[in-house]
Amino acid sequence: MLKSGLARASCQFRRNEVRVGTKAGKRVTAADVARSLGLSRATVGFVLNGTSEQRISEATKERVLAEAARLGYRPHTAAQALRRGSSKLVLLVVPDWPVEFSISKCVEEASHALEEAGYSLVTQTRHPAGTARPLWELLDPEVVVGFTPFTPDELTAMRGCGITKIIPGSSLIPQQPDPLGLQDGPRLQVEHLRGRGHTRLGFAATADPRLAGLVESRLRTAQETAADLPPLVVRHVDDHADAAGQAVHDWLDAGVTGVVAYNDESAARVIRAAVRAGHRVPADLAVIGHDDNPYTELFVPSISSIRIDYAGLGRHLAALALHEAAGQPLPAGDVDAAATVVARESTEPSGRGR
Repeated sequence: MLKSGLARASCQFRRNEVRVGTKAGKRVTAADVARSLGLSRATVGFVLNGTSEQRISEATKERVLAEAARLGYRPHTAAQALRRGSSKLVLLVVPDWPVEFSISKCVEEASHALEEAGYSLVTQTRHPAGTARPLWELLDPEVVVGFTPFTPDELTAMRGCGITKIIPGSSLIPQQPDPLGLQDGPRLQVEHLRGRGHTRLGFAATADPRLAGLVESRLRTAQETAADLPPLVVRHVDDHADAAGQAVHDWLDAGVTGVVAYNDESAARVIRAAVRAGHRVPADLAVIGHDDNPYTELFVPSISSIRIDYAGLGRHLAALALHEAAGQPLPAGDVDAAATVVARESTEPSGRGR
């Protein structure tokens, strides 16, 4: 109860700050526009707020809008939200991961879909050691979406701010380890290598501490998929200058012929180290990455990878948010990131990807 009360007090304090802070910034108001034109504040307010019930001539509307633009008037979003009962803001909270092609594509598509429905998307990176206030306390978002599950403390804090539309965490999507269905990739990586005769596998991991949870999750899925094979030989490929070269040496000494890479960058490091050491890819060591970044086709040999429909995932997240915010229909079916294998030269014995 104490924690919830503190959260409510914090949110109220921040909202009070918004109300009393306009004078110092000399914000142009509707009253300024009315004074400049010699019109009533009510008339100007009806025009600027788009109130269709009032009969105001088109000429007057044009005068008001032109003068508002000239003076630099900007609507007060907090006041508008109070009037309409909606902030029209969706907050997307993302983990402290490097912003790669995959994440940016997802966010871009979600933003476009929400904008078409009249909503704005704001993103915030969740830093474990950060001290800044979370944006849900400052912006009063209508919906908060997490790329990964929220902690119990975060859920309590949001609900203390009056935010009840939370994804995942609402009745729509329960808290679960993989709410976005992204764990098919490692399974497909293992199956792809097994289908080409590789039964002794390695796993190429990154040492980036920000990605430790995601690496562990993908490794666990790969290990479960390969449970009937010898244990995966796990090596970090980027924790020192010759890490990838040492990993390749260790794998070949252990009889490894196929490597499941955490992502495409890890795969590229392995392939480069193997080729520089005089080994053939894929004849001596087959490698498959994850995420299908654009450079996978440009690398020599080109990199087999897992393609995730991150654009579709972004649209799906937007649809979930719009369902919570505006009651729009839910997207058909379960969350599906549509993971598929894109086979290229790094795993194809013929040297021809497909």
